[in-house]
Amino acid sequence: MPIIVLLSTTLVLAFSSLVALFPAAIAPELAGALGVSSATVGLQVSLIFAGAMITSLVGGPLTRRLGPCRTSQVSLALLGGGAALLTIPALPSFALASLIAGFGYGMTNPSASVLLVRFTPPERRGLIFSLKQSGVPLGGVIAGASAPALALAVGWQAGLLLLAAIALIGIIALQGLRAGWDDQRDPRTPWLATPFAGLAVVWRQRSLRNVALLSLCFSAIQLSVSAFTVALLVEDLAFGLVEAGLVMSGVQISGVAGRIGWGWVGDRLGDRLTALAVIACTTAVGALLVASLTPAWPKPLVAGLLCLLSLSSLGWNGVFMAEITQLAPPRHIADAAGGCLVFTYGGVLLGLPTVTALHGLLGHYTTVFAILAGVSLVGLWLIRQARKAREGETASAARASEAGLS
Repeated sequence: MPIIVLLSTTLVLAFSSLVALFPAAIAPELAGALGVSSATVGLQVSLIFAGAMITSLVGGPLTRRLGPCRTSQVSLALLGGGAALLTIPALPSFALASLIAGFGYGMTNPSASVLLVRFTPPERRGLIFSLKQSGVPLGGVIAGASAPALALAVGWQAGLLLLAAIALIGIIALQGLRAGWDDQRDPRTPWLATPFAGLAVVWRQRSLRNVALLSLCFSAIQLSVSAFTVALLVEDLAFGLVEAGLVMSGVQISGVAGRIGWGWVGDRLGDRLTALAVIACTTAVGALLVASLTPAWPKPLVAGLLCLLSLSSLGWNGVFMAEITQLAPPRHIADAAGGCLVFTYGGVLLGLPTVTALHGLLGHYTTVFAILAGVSLVGLWLIRQARKAREGETASAARASEAGLS
């Protein structure tokens, strides 16, 4: 059962990432059909994460009401419906479709967190959650490899309809697991009446609050590394576009390896905050090294350095999700996951325009990466605050237990 749970949640997350990034991978084709620039098509990712933030607010109570399996099915339905709606070559429907797909994206992690906590042992959660989170870059790799080929072979609209068909297959496949996975659901749970319940759970508990703010910093760095690596290589370091694209693929693959590796490290250390602190330090060092790059550096060394940076800057997510399940009250794991992901997606939304504005002011992406090193150090400070808060909360719980026994 744990293997089936891990495989199912990873595939759902990979599919959500595939749907989110599929349009960006065929931006020139879509731009021509919509009559806009390819940069405008790129804004679709922001709409995806805006939708994800909205459903993250209700992800906890919705998961308790429907059950994690049914919630995953609803997520697939929204993702598939959004993909189908994207086939209409009109800007208003394109924006609406992106929001709908984002609604589905935001429902994936709260439901997956409930399932993984229920069916996996605590001492292996760092690795398990990291394996599941590897679905995000995996979906990106699949989108980059398949979307252009499908657009050329059958047309971009047929490619999107294929995604809708895959979503339907996933919904049918999950139905056989529903009885065992949703047996603890509470159909009476109000989910629209308390849309900020997850945020309240996170903000009341200081350790969770600091970990959530940490994810805002880390997701902004992750987005910057993913979105601007090609521009950095081409504009600042004299790479050709094809060469830069190959390096970008290597960066994503390194991100998958990093997620799995850091999850294993967190479990071996027995303290995932320590693993996150090491990630923050190595990200800061890596970003500073990238900031020192010039066209005189050997291209293989530049590529290797960027892949090493991505091991940390793209590899933190599974450790972060596992730490949420450790810190959160047992009955509010889905709420805490959804509340923390509001901050995570907020970092995604803030990161892209902020880095774009900084590049406009500073003129070089290498200089921007020096600032990202500073953001990583802010994350390190938040980890320290989270540790202090966790120690205080543990001590308070121990005192309350002793008082109850006496």
